[in-house]
Amino acid sequence: MALPAKGPATGPGTTPPVHTEDAVTSVHPVDEKLHPSRLVPAALQHIAAMYAGVVTPPLIIGQACGLDLEGRTRLIAASLLIAGVATLLQTLGVKGFVGNRLPFVNAASSAGIAPILAIVETNAKGSQLPAVYGAVMVAGVFCLAVGPFFGRLLRFFPPLVTGVVITLIGVTLMPVPVGWAQGGDKTAADFGSMRHLALAAFTLAVILVIQRFGRGFVKQVALLFGLLIGTLAAVPFGMADFGALRSAPVAALPTPFAFGAPEFQPAAILSLCIVMLVLMTESSAGMLALGEICDRRADARVITRGLRTDGLATLVGPVFGGFPTSAFAQNVGVVSLTRVRSRYVVAVAGATLLVLGAFPVLGAVVSLVPMPVLGGAGIVLFGSIAVSGIRTLSEAGLDDSSNIIMVAVALGAGIIPLAAPTFYAEFPAWAQTVLGSGISAGAIVAVALNLFFHHLGTRSRQPVPALKSS
Repeated sequence: MALPAKGPATGPGTTPPVHTEDAVTSVHPVDEKLHPSRLVPAALQHIAAMYAGVVTPPLIIGQACGLDLEGRTRLIAASLLIAGVATLLQTLGVKGFVGNRLPFVNAASSAGIAPILAIVETNAKGSQLPAVYGAVMVAGVFCLAVGPFFGRLLRFFPPLVTGVVITLIGVTLMPVPVGWAQGGDKTAADFGSMRHLALAAFTLAVILVIQRFGRGFVKQVALLFGLLIGTLAAVPFGMADFGALRSAPVAALPTPFAFGAPEFQPAAILSLCIVMLVLMTESSAGMLALGEICDRRADARVITRGLRTDGLATLVGPVFGGFPTSAFAQNVGVVSLTRVRSRYVVAVAGATLLVLGAFPVLGAVVSLVPMPVLGGAGIVLFGSIAVSGIRTLSEAGLDDSSNIIMVAVALGAGIIPLAAPTFYAEFPAWAQTVLGSGISAGAIVAVALNLFFHHLGTRSRQPVPALKSS
């Protein structure tokens, strides 16, 4: 990246000087180094916006694998650590090779949860996480290989496709918080009891009240306040046990391959490579959006460096217990809302995540949140993902009957595993892994129908709206 000009510059493509309270400077807002009095609060807003999303994948996957407190704590610590490293790489960059050098947050994406749960269900205990990590590592290599050419593939991922996939992510994950709200353990005698449902409803009500009456920072962290207040409310009823914190180490670095050496299963790999294409689309859209918000255009080189960071984090993350890594859209929203565009603010947030990952006791605190409390908050979290998909579909030209049919069939294919879990029971194991995930099934159908309706044949058609930065 070229260094900012030392004197005033004029002409096309130049950035006008930025006026701050302290002095007049020619430093671009993205490269501005703020005073700690402004930098620290801004960084805390980013941490508050991302924290729940960072710890959600390890919480869900750890629970599905039947991990004990120590295992879930390790997953959470690894997720925080990888998110911190990836965010630092994105914001600071390394010699023009990796990093988009924008205020861009990278962390484990919720989009990978449903396919990973499908892999977990088709593997015996002890091979679950190794199979997941083998597939994640190959998905990282796939991202590194495809990243430099991904701009040419974006036309196959218009809002018609990405909107279907994002909607299915939220819809197919909804049974997870519903199970949490009932207590989490289906074998327990009190599963689905009224006290569990009441605690989940209370947590949801707290989030809604804060969202309705809160202002500024408090409103942004409504989810975290809901988790905190819900957990405190559970203590008098004996539904929150903090005694296990005594066994959690205060400080420790993740152990490489703590859950076993990776296993490489073709069906699992195919499933996560499909998800990786969706994550790359989301990252590209996030970079385009930030480029507009920050008045620094995200060109092909910027997007390639950003995707290369995604690929490296996804490849290396499983060594320590991480999952597929992508952009966090909520933090793009924070930049847009606050207009604080300095990448160093997000770099400080990334460094904070890295430090949090080195203290497993903090992860243990999160993992001790009662399941019903997580259930109440999860309904908001995963429901908002589905809403994001619906918003994307609203840009997809649904006044065209072909597009309506395409979205309808793709959504139907994605909901089949949710509506009829045994539908693919007679299929081969590899097909069950791929099609058993509503996200993978819906994505395959959406891409195929997009090719059929909008790319194959010689008949001229109305072009499909391209990927938008909004």
